[in-house]
Amino acid sequence: MAYKHDYDKILTRLVTILSKLNDGEALSVKELAIEFNISVRTVQRDFNERLTSFPIYQENKKWKMQDGFRLEKSKSIEDEIILDIIEKITESIGGAFASKSNKLLSKIKNDQFSPIYAKLNIEDITDKVKEIQILETAIKQNREVAFVYDSGKRNEKISRPLKIVNFEGFWYLLAQDNAIVKKYYLKNISNVKLTDSFFEVSKTLEDTLKNSISIWFDENAKPFEVKILANAIAAKYFKRRPLPTQSIESIYADDSFVFTVKVTHEMEIMPIIKYWLPHLEILEPQCMRDTLKEELRAYMSNLDN
Repeated sequence: MAYKHDYDKILTRLVTILSKLNDGEALSVKELAIEFNISVRTVQRDFNERLTSFPIYQENKKWKMQDGFRLEKSKSIEDEIILDIIEKITESIGGAFASKSNKLLSKIKNDQFSPIYAKLNIEDITDKVKEIQILETAIKQNREVAFVYDSGKRNEKISRPLKIVNFEGFWYLLAQDNAIVKKYYLKNISNVKLTDSFFEVSKTLEDTLKNSISIWFDENAKPFEVKILANAIAAKYFKRRPLPTQSIESIYADDSFVFTVKVTHEMEIMPIIKYWLPHLEILEPQCMRDTLKEELRAYMSNLDN
C-alpha cells in the first residue's frame, strides 16, 4: 500500500500528478486514490475533467504522459524571460498558490536565478480553488450556479456566472442577476453548486471589460466622457500606461496635457484622480468637478477640527 499523504487541496494533488507523469511514471487510479486518501471516483474526475488539456492518455489501466510532450527544459531566451515574468507575478500573489506554481515552473526553467523582480499586490485565492473550478465549468457551459455569499450577512444566491476578473489586485465574480451584472467579491463566495439551468451570454461583456478602468464599471450605463488636465509630473505616467479609452487632446510646452477617458460610473476614475492629487484636475463634467471640491473642503475642515 502506498503511503497516504494528507492532500486537502485539489491544486496540490493535480500538480503532484503532473509532476509524476512528467517524470515518466505510469499512474494507477487506485494507487493514487490510496496515496491521496480520496475516492477512486475523485481521481477519475481529475483525469477525465481537470487534466484534459494536458497530453496524457490511458493504457492498460494506467495514465501516462505522451512521448515528446513532456515539460522539457526551455532553451529559448524569449521563453525564459516570459517564464521569469510569470514566476514573479505568481510570487506577488503569495501563499500556497505561489509555492505550488513555482515548483511547476522550475520543471521548465533552465536556471534558478532570475534578474526580474515584480511587485504586484494580488490576492492569494488558493483557498478558493474548489469554488473557482466549479465556476469555470459553469462559465464555459453557460450554466447557472447556486452559492452562499457572505458580505456581513449570509445570503443564498442563484446566478449566471460570466467572468472571474481581477481589478486592482482583488478577485471578483461577474454574474448576471435579473438582467443586471453584479460583482461578487470572490473570497466571500462559498458552497458553489452547478444547477441544471442554462443561459445565453451577452455579446457586449468582453468590450465592456476591455474598456473598464475598475470594478465600478456599469455594463448597463451609457458611457460618458471625463476631461482631465495632467501636469508634467503626472503626464509622463499616463503616457507610459494609458487608461482604457484614454485619448490625449492637447499637449503643452511644459509637458502637461489634457486627456479624456470614457467611463460608465464616476467611481471608475475618481479614485485615480484623488490618488494623483494635486497633479490631476477635473475639467469636465462640472458635476464631478464640484463633487471633488466639496469632498476636499470637507477633508480640510476635518483636519482643522
